[in-house]
This record gives sequence, C-alpha cells and structure tokens, in this order.
Amino acid sequence: MPSRNIIRSDAPNSYYHVYSRGINKSNVFVSVEDKDYFLYLLSRHLSIKPVMSTSGYTYPHLRGRVELLVYCLMDNHFHLMFYQVGQGQLSDLMQSILSAYTAYFNRKYGRRGPLFESRFKSSLVNKETYLMHVSRYIHLNPRSWKYYPYSSIIYIRKGNEPEWLQTKKILNQHANRADYLDFVADYEENKEMLSELKYQLANL
Repeated sequence: MPSRNIIRSDAPNSYYHVYSRGINKSNVFVSVEDKDYFLYLLSRHLSIKPVMSTSGYTYPHLRGRVELLVYCLMDNHFHLMFYQVGQGQLSDLMQSILSAYTAYFNRKYGRRGPLFESRFKSSLVNKETYLMHVSRYIHLNPRSWKYYPYSSIIYIRKGNEPEWLQTKKILNQHANRADYLDFVADYEENKEMLSELKYQLANL
C-alpha cells in the first residue's frame, strides 16, 4: 500500500505515484496548449535521445533511470506514476519539470510566485499487486475516462504509446490491452480499492 501523501521515501527500483494540485485548488492547466506543454516537458527528459534547446543546452536526460508508466492531467491537478531505478532521480525529474512549467505558466498568464501548493507529493507503491489498482485510480479520474485526451489511457487503448511513455510494467500484469481496459472499467470490483485510495489522497 502506498505511504500516505508523503514523498520523503526515496527508494531505488521502486514505483511511485506522484501528484500535485494548484494553490487553493486553482487551475494549473487553463488551455489544451498548457497540457501539451507539460507533456512536452516529460518527453524532453524521458525520450530515447537527449533533447537540446535552440541555444545548444542539453536538457537533463533521465531515460533508463526513470520510467513514466501512466499519467492523467486534470485542470487543477495531475497524477503520474513512475518507476525509479536509482535514488534521487525522480526528484530531479519533477523539480526540473515543475520549475520549467511554472516559469512557462507565469510568463504566459502574467503572474508571479508558486503555481503548485507544494513541491509535489509522492506515495511509494510498495507492492506490485497494488500497482494496477493505483494505475486504475489514475485513469478513472476523468468522468469520460476511456476517451479523455490527456491521459495515458488513450495510448493504451490504441496501442500507440510515444517513446517517452513506457506502459509495459502495467500491461504485463494483464493478458492483453483489452483485459486491462476491462479491469479499469470494472467499477464493482474496484469500489473498495478506490475508497482506500481516496483516503490515501485525502488532501488532494
């Protein structure tokens, strides 16, 4: 079971559910372009080849050290699930992404100061059997979850994941993609688990 609302554990070869919301529950994604930019930030750190800026700076490259397994971007918060290979690498990734995204958002909307209510929160998922339930919780955030455009479910459903999204560790727990989608859709089976996860994330 994940540790509630805490990120101070930093274990190698471990799964983490990462989440954060806007200050006072305000929106951190105002337009589709904002969500696209947040996903771009993930991709530039996790793509197979390092990404270079127009000025020649190479962004930190964490491919092989951190894997993004699933994600969902809502208007005022986000959920991400990662597999971290070595200690400290997930923190490095999130600090870089949230710093860059906040600078982008503040510049675009003429604001100052922090955008998110905290650095970020993360729960260690310490059993692989619990992993699939957390992934289901993440994917069920939107009401129309199956066709929500800013969730990894759209790639899992179609089988066309971009290189920076590595869903294999999730899908390997199921017979095939259709089986995983049936698992996510099976609300009766997961009601108790969803209630527990909502308790774990009570402050979100």
